[in-house]
Amino acid sequence: MDIVYPPVIIAARTMFAALNLSFDTEGGSYLPRRGGAVLASNHVSYLDFIFCGLAARPSNRLVRFMAKKSTFDNVMSGPLMKSMHHIPVDRSAGAGAFANAVEALRKGQVVGVFPEATISQSFELKGFKSGAARMAAQADVPLVPMITFGGQRLWTKGRPRDMERGTCVALTVGEPLRPTEDDDPAEVTAELKARMKVLFEDTLDRYPQAPQEDGAWWWPARLGGGAPTPEEMERLTEQYKADKQARARAEEQPSG
Repeated sequence: MDIVYPPVIIAARTMFAALNLSFDTEGGSYLPRRGGAVLASNHVSYLDFIFCGLAARPSNRLVRFMAKKSTFDNVMSGPLMKSMHHIPVDRSAGAGAFANAVEALRKGQVVGVFPEATISQSFELKGFKSGAARMAAQADVPLVPMITFGGQRLWTKGRPRDMERGTCVALTVGEPLRPTEDDDPAEVTAELKARMKVLFEDTLDRYPQAPQEDGAWWWPARLGGGAPTPEEMERLTEQYKADKQARARAEEQPSG
């Protein structure tokens, strides 16, 4: 029984209306109306869970997202996440989350996955992990690619939250893949990313609020925007990891 999920959707729609958000949506009918499916989306904002769920409404589906265990442990968000039957991911015990996702898929649920694992601060596609392809193959369900864009203008990593009224969020759902257990997960993941790249370009091409001048922080650098390039973000990430490891080693050194 989904007692909590429908009211949450109503509350989200009320918030969208209050902020005068607009949505440019294409391809929602690609998500099957019945049976299990993996909905694989890019990740640009903290609100992507809500927006991806909205893209599933044309098919009248509720999406069970895989999310960090800390979200479920939180006093505020935990009860909501549990009551909406989302799937906790403990990175120290990922096999359990994978098995739970496959079970949900076999029961006919739609499971939402972000193959990039973390928010892309370049707002371009990052490297993909193979989990979405593997769980779709193991459960024998479609793997549905999706792109969301625009949510980063409201709330994203490394930027202050700014619920700017009138912001447009674009959502594009693509034709499903049908991976099998005989397929190489790496090859399926590469095909998934290639399809999502096409959807991403289509989404940007039709985005109705594309900046008229260069330098907008939320627009990709290769198109004249002020977002960091994927290469710059990769260097910053590697530097962050190196600094973190250095601090850990320093703490392990005996004092005196």
